[in-house]
Amino acid sequence: MNNSTNFPSKEVKETILIADSGATKTDWYLIENNEIAHRFNSKGISPIFQSQEEIAQQIELTVFPILKEEEIDEIYFYGTGCIPEKIESVKNAIAHSFPVKNIEVYSDLIAAAHSLCGHQSGIACILGTGSNSCEWNGKEISNQISPLGFILGDEGSGAHLGKLLVGDALKNQLSEGLKEELLQEYALTPADIIEKVYRQPFPSRFLATFAPFLLKHKEDETIRKVIHKSFSDFFERNVMQYNYRENRVNFVGSVAFYFADFLKETAQKKGVQIGKIEKSPMEGLVEYYKEKAEI
Repeated sequence: MNNSTNFPSKEVKETILIADSGATKTDWYLIENNEIAHRFNSKGISPIFQSQEEIAQQIELTVFPILKEEEIDEIYFYGTGCIPEKIESVKNAIAHSFPVKNIEVYSDLIAAAHSLCGHQSGIACILGTGSNSCEWNGKEISNQISPLGFILGDEGSGAHLGKLLVGDALKNQLSEGLKEELLQEYALTPADIIEKVYRQPFPSRFLATFAPFLLKHKEDETIRKVIHKSFSDFFERNVMQYNYRENRVNFVGSVAFYFADFLKETAQKKGVQIGKIEKSPMEGLVEYYKEKAEI
């Protein structure tokens, strides 16, 4: 008679690949047994500007060689420009190199919500080159105010901060000497700025390059006025249309991270409770899928 006890075999954890893509860079994390097994970067993927074939070729040449020996079960891709009508083409582009059983594609706003709020309700915001925000109920976006882009909106973003800065500089609203310093530091003339904003491609990226100048001169009163106006506009025109009195407001993005003190100061004046402020959503996404595996 065999008296040995037969214990159930331990559940085999799946191997998942998580990607967070912006316009210039994509972060890739391979998760095995709920631990980060490998991480690397590749060029950014932009479905708004790239065809399915171009994205597929880019992944085949830059990502597949690194992961070709891995047996991946699931892929979760988050990216700028992953609007509903582009999701299927991004899925197909990924499947060209990685024909795995489950590929899910989400927007960068969903990345923020998954990373910052997880399975709980809250308000998730992105403050980077552009801005975006939503109210999250723990499973899906329940309310979203359109960001509208840097001309009509994008308050609180690097582009909006830059727009306010150069506008004040060219209209002589900055402290004495700052306009000249700005033009000299960036090797620009007023005519150059007009050309880059109104006639050349990617004006929002150009305007966002002025964020370091704002940070460098953050003690100057005229600079502080620019920063506070941008963040005040962001709260009033976006966040305060959500249920912000019962939910913490969380942020991800380089502008939120580096201007955190200004963000908190402005929020306090508005009666807004700040939660997390993260530079990148990736660590939060890893935690999100760890928790999901345990549910």
